[in-house]
Amino acid sequence: MKLNRQLAAWALTASLAAASMPLATAAPASIEMTWMSIANWYFKIGDKRIVMDGYISRLPQDLFTPAPTYPADKYTFSTKPAAVDQASIEKVHDAVLGKEKLDLLLVGHSHFDHSWDTPAWSRLSGAKMIGGISTCLQAQAQGVAPSDCRSVDGGEKIALGDGLTVHVVRWNHSGDKSNPVQHFARELYRAPEPDPKTGGLRAGVGEDYPNGGGGRAFLLTLERPDGKLSLFVNNSASAYDLDQDIVVDGVNYGSPIGNLAAAMKAAGITQVDAWIGTGGKPVAEKVVPVLRPKTYLPSHWDGLFNAFWAGLPYPYKDETLASYLKAQNVTLLPQRQYFDKFIVSAKGVRPEANHEMKSRLGFQDRQQFSQSLQAAVRQVATTVVGDDCGEGYRDTSAWMKALALAR
Repeated sequence: MKLNRQLAAWALTASLAAASMPLATAAPASIEMTWMSIANWYFKIGDKRIVMDGYISRLPQDLFTPAPTYPADKYTFSTKPAAVDQASIEKVHDAVLGKEKLDLLLVGHSHFDHSWDTPAWSRLSGAKMIGGISTCLQAQAQGVAPSDCRSVDGGEKIALGDGLTVHVVRWNHSGDKSNPVQHFARELYRAPEPDPKTGGLRAGVGEDYPNGGGGRAFLLTLERPDGKLSLFVNNSASAYDLDQDIVVDGVNYGSPIGNLAAAMKAAGITQVDAWIGTGGKPVAEKVVPVLRPKTYLPSHWDGLFNAFWAGLPYPYKDETLASYLKAQNVTLLPQRQYFDKFIVSAKGVRPEANHEMKSRLGFQDRQQFSQSLQAAVRQVATTVVGDDCGEGYRDTSAWMKALALAR
């Protein structure tokens, strides 16, 4: 009898201990994706929290001057050093994360509209960074320890635990031979030197913020008992050389499309649940046959210089891309406001208003636009400003004039 009571006590103790143990090995049920403007994303996957880019500062357009011999390279040089908007970064950090810990920072390439604020996020949160060598050198210039930024070339497989894996894909940048300074791959060779008076850096893409070796995209997979969830995110792209080899300092890193196919094979998947993409129809025509996404979420379409705290500057519209995606049976889910959330699960991708987070930041659930701006948008086929970094930008279009009046 005493032995039976002891066995029962052990069984009860074991069951209570099991009930109180954290489910560290339980696979997360979904991937949460929150768009924070431009190419800034916040991913929450179980207890893992990842930010991509995190560019909340808004450097003014008149800070930049073009290359003398390449007028299409509009952001080659800057007129003076500039600094991050620390107060805005902290406000977004606190609203998004609260008391939760940020685990990782991803950077696709090293232009100012991507890597400018990432070091500030790292210093603020303690999260480590992953990006190209230029991104890590920029981080050092902003006070991030070399050990807190991992340089990746493409082809790496990074296991983050609980079934979550990141495959790094060597990629390219938007543009073509008309803007070689902005488009073609170039790395920094040493950390930039902050201005001794202001501590700022030179934001030009021909100065402290070059392309960074052609960019990195990321393929995320999440192992679950009922199968994998998957996401591919690139924060720039050009059809111009998407299928051509990227060569940096004599090293051939392969073609972006070939690298994507290799990453898909390494991940053991033939299609993804969601593609966060850029570049419009020309890029989609090359990527979709390889990636076979179920859902497409546009990124980096809302311009570079619109005020962050004013919210979404204009509605998303790209009739050509929308028609192509529809023909390929790919669902298009455009954003309606900054900090829209999207949930990837076995049932597909669904949008969420994300009311609480938006409320903390002062954003409406869905941006309201003036009647004149809406009327102007109806007259154009697309509102996407250039090829994600401003190529082809024209400020004489009807809807851009209406936008200026709406401000």
